Amino acid sequence: MKITDIEVQVVNLPLTNPFTSSFETKTGETRTVVRLRTDDGLEGWGETMWGRPVAAIIESIAGDLIGSSPFALERFHRKQHMVPFFYGYLGYAAIAALDVACWDVMGKATGQSVTDLLGGPVRDEVPITALVTRADALGAGAAALPAALADHAARVVAEGGFEAVKLKGTRDVEGDVAILRALRAALPGVNLRVDPNAAWSVPDAVRAGIALEELDLEYLEDPCVGIEGMSQVAAKVRIPLCTNMCVVRFEDFAPAVRLNAVDVVHGDVYKWGGIAATKALAAHCETFGLGMNLHSGGELGIATAAHLAVVASTPVLSRAIDSMYYLHADDIVEPLHLEAGRLRVPDGPGLGVRVDEDKLRHFAAVNERDGDLTG
Repeated sequence: MKITDIEVQVVNLPLTNPFTSSFETKTGETRTVVRLRTDDGLEGWGETMWGRPVAAIIESIAGDLIGSSPFALERFHRKQHMVPFFYGYLGYAAIAALDVACWDVMGKATGQSVTDLLGGPVRDEVPITALVTRADALGAGAAALPAALADHAARVVAEGGFEAVKLKGTRDVEGDVAILRALRAALPGVNLRVDPNAAWSVPDAVRAGIALEELDLEYLEDPCVGIEGMSQVAAKVRIPLCTNMCVVRFEDFAPAVRLNAVDVVHGDVYKWGGIAATKALAAHCETFGLGMNLHSGGELGIATAAHLAVVASTPVLSRAIDSMYYLHADDIVEPLHLEAGRLRVPDGPGLGVRVDEDKLRHFAAVNERDGDLTG
């Protein structure tokens, strides 16, 4: 079996509500979709972060897969190992799109799910996190904001059955602390987290962390910039620290361990360059006694299915993962099953998803018309 053709499309899809973090507010997602075809008529699908810049990198390296077997992934990754050096996250995302498409077609060729190819399931359903941002209480003044967001989160948890809630923090440290206190009062039984995306200074992170200790947070994610900064916070705050921003390559892992900078590392198939790399990160975390979770970069159904396969086959990924899947107003695949705050792991061959090509064409045309969404 040989790969004969690779097609790349960029799509724009709307979110159900605006989503605000410490650095942006967005109303939709731009994603890049890959279709890989083989000489025996099989198709493999991949999907990754961002839009046209990543699509251009994919098109520049895709030729190295033409004529090769989709099973020859180690050779492909070795040949592309300098791509992330030159393109950073964009390079990892481009490689991951092709990687996932190969895993999808490998599963279809063998009649096995990607979960089975990765060692088989240790869980059949994956809990996901309810994500709360200040955009969920538009119009509420500063004084009313904590109560308004707590009411919103309580409704989301009651309706969706979520076990974990994460606040996207801002540069307003005192405001974030007040919101978290209101969230804990409204939701005493949920796992509660906050992620300011490194918007706090080290002194502010220490001060806020000490103030938040009484709330029994599951973890504090990227309160400040860098391994050194996180290490300073970890020395003074008893809340576990999580990162998606200072341990983002394997080169970062040893310094973070030496400095006791983090307790939980967020992996991501698309930020780490593929499925095997994410599994390797899990092995690193287990070896050094760290927890692990998954970051969400706005995955649609194809990318979410790949994340579910990784979680389903990886024991250390036992927490509710971040996933923006439930916040999308539509999808390019037949919807994944979400119930009681859990996504069911697809069990069909490959990723186990069926692409709706009418919707794919529609949302690709939206990107052609509007360009990539930037916020």
